Amino acid sequence: MVQIRPVSDLRNKFTDIENIVQTGDPVYLTKNGYGTMVVMSIEAYSRLTEPEEYIMDVADEAAASTDVRLTHEDVFHSLRRKINGRETL
Repeated sequence: MVQIRPVSDLRNKFTDIENIVQTGDPVYLTKNGYGTMVVMSIEAYSRLTEPEEYIMDVADEAAASTDVRLTHEDVFHSLRRKINGRETL
């Protein structure tokens, strides 16, 4: 759900805004009824500004969580089977 708050909430309800952005959702701040800025978590900002670095971090975490390793032949064979309808996605 889109969160739109007056800029005064940044000072008066910082914890509420912090809790929202920690879930990954941005908070849009208004001043005098007009949008002025967006508050988001560092992780969300990083995904916007450095998508390749974020993707590599996610891949590194996934690789660290398992001992399973696939060759590129295994991966492409599996993808071809899915694309050709022999296996559901």
